[in-house]
Amino acid sequence: MNKFKYYFILLVTTLSLFSCSNNNDTATVEALRDYSVQYTTDLATIEEYLKSNYITITNHPGFLDDQDIVFTKIPSGGTQPSVWSYLNSTSYPKLKTRDVKLHDITYKVYYLVLREGTGEKPTNVDGVLASYRGDYLTQVAATGTTAAALTATQFEESKYPQSFFGLTNTIVGWSEIFPQFKKGTYTANTDGTVSYADFGAGVMFLPSGLAYYASGSGSIPSYSPLVFSFKLYEIQRLDQDADGIPSYLEDLNGDGYLYDFRNTINYPTAITSNPDDTDADGIPNFYDVDDDGDNYTTKLEIKDANGLMIPFANIPDCSGNTTNTTRVKKYLDKNCH
Repeated sequence: MNKFKYYFILLVTTLSLFSCSNNNDTATVEALRDYSVQYTTDLATIEEYLKSNYITITNHPGFLDDQDIVFTKIPSGGTQPSVWSYLNSTSYPKLKTRDVKLHDITYKVYYLVLREGTGEKPTNVDGVLASYRGDYLTQVAATGTTAAALTATQFEESKYPQSFFGLTNTIVGWSEIFPQFKKGTYTANTDGTVSYADFGAGVMFLPSGLAYYASGSGSIPSYSPLVFSFKLYEIQRLDQDADGIPSYLEDLNGDGYLYDFRNTINYPTAITSNPDDTDADGIPNFYDVDDDGDNYTTKLEIKDANGLMIPFANIPDCSGNTTNTTRVKKYLDKNCH
């Protein structure tokens, strides 16, 4: 009982101290900004950056600094070609755009291709081994002594990647732009290092809605557009639902992108049609353990009579045919078990 009284008195005292402190202070929490309004602001900032900076690219095949890029502000009266001047160029570097539909708006994402690469492309659900540098853009207001300025501040750099990034676990912007590039080749050196060649290299310019938006991250302020320069060294095929079919092979329309529309923050307006969802149950094939909705798991339907996994190219249709290139493989046919 005495112990209870002690804790009760301590609790009351603590609450009293808390309630008496900062009595006149009011905590203000900024409401989440409208995605469309913020995108308009971010797009203007990104386009200003593209029009006011020029680039210097290092071409040094076989060395670590190959395809390194530096952005420099064009001085007053300068004649250097801006990044913007490479828009729709027919030769490298090429400034391109990709439309990304998210938050009920269509984002225009600029990306700069320094080199496309020579190997396979990742899909947006694969893993990538990539070096990169990240900067955030800030519009600095004018003061009594300084003019307004657009600044780029480095927040991270990884020159020696040791592990793959699963693109479903990164910011959306990465998963949208990396599939536009190809991996290269690499050789192991006698000293234990690795040399990379012919890799895809570029820069992506991301509105905050495709990055960290209101939350920020580490030193990155909220609502910051981001600039990532990167080199794509290798890709890793993943199998999100562990059904025995790598997710990139569940990209039924072959566009390199697989989406899960169940996220109501990213897709406030319901999307009822998904080309990569065979049974139309709302779960895309790369997350669906029963792709055709016949109550037999995909993993079971792609095994042979001995219980061994059938190679993807040899999975038969319901009649057993394995050569017809237009056949519907049995794990995608709900009338076949």
